Amino acid sequence: MYTLTYESKAVKELTNADIEAILETARSFNGASDITGCLIFYKRRFIQILEGEKEVVQALYERIKQDSRHTNVYLLSENEEGERNFPNWGMVYYPIDETDLNKNEYEQFRRNLLLLADLTVHSNKTAILFWKRMKLLVTTPPDIR
Repeated sequence: MYTLTYESKAVKELTNADIEAILETARSFNGASDITGCLIFYKRRFIQILEGEKEVVQALYERIKQDSRHTNVYLLSENEEGERNFPNWGMVYYPIDETDLNKNEYEQFRRNLLLLADLTVHSNKTAILFWKRMKLLVTTPPDIR
């Protein structure tokens, strides 16, 4: 099993409709291509882990790097050992508008992400790094990133 994780920064013009389009495309392509993983979009940053056949995941990552809806795409880790960490995961999306969101709801979302990171089984170094980076993103004040 090949696993790859990367992070990137959303362009300022990215809207909730753009994210919904990304997810619709990802659900369709990933299901047909036997790719699993997890995509987190938080504070205008993407962190994603992809799992599947090496050639298919690498080809998808090359397409992702060319997508104009984000910048600074950075490969964090890749490896070819272990089993899937997200065998039954589909893409999930909860639209968040920080300017319009109840602070309590936003904090609950953040706490849920941290809890998910702590409760998820990590079977390889790429999965471990994915969750560590996600936790760093969620706990770092915005002016430091």
